Amino acid sequence: MNHGEKAAELFLSGQNCAQAVVVAFSDLTGLEPEFSARMSSSFGGGMGRMREVCGAVSGMLMVAGLLYGYADPGEKDVHKKAHYVLVQDLAGQFRERIGSIVCREILKNPPSDPNPTPRTAEFYRHRPCARMVMTAAHILDDYIAAHPLEAARHG
Repeated sequence: MNHGEKAAELFLSGQNCAQAVVVAFSDLTGLEPEFSARMSSSFGGGMGRMREVCGAVSGMLMVAGLLYGYADPGEKDVHKKAHYVLVQDLAGQFRERIGSIVCREILKNPPSDPNPTPRTAEFYRHRPCARMVMTAAHILDDYIAAHPLEAARHG
């Protein structure tokens, strides 16, 4: 099973969109799935159902930071710039494929209250979120294939 399929499966099993992407990549991040789920839990529904940046995008960018980000605040701006270029590229690819990176635009202005929508067959029939998490995971997988992790960690 690839990361996109895994992310869709996790979403369909009840995880939010951000959790589904981050947990799907636990095999590469080295984080325990439970920790990954907790870390990303605030980003579902476009950040706590505020319908801002799509949780699938937030999850994809969290994983990109874990795999390719910088940790030393003293690192030269070149490292920060290179990482922000990556972030903008990944988000741009998502926007190109989906039309937006904003949850409310993707879902056509759904409610933004804090009450989770019940996960029913009707919910899954009308929500494109499983496709969103698959798309985010595929974009990240394509990047990882072109930029091996060992080179990123040592380069």
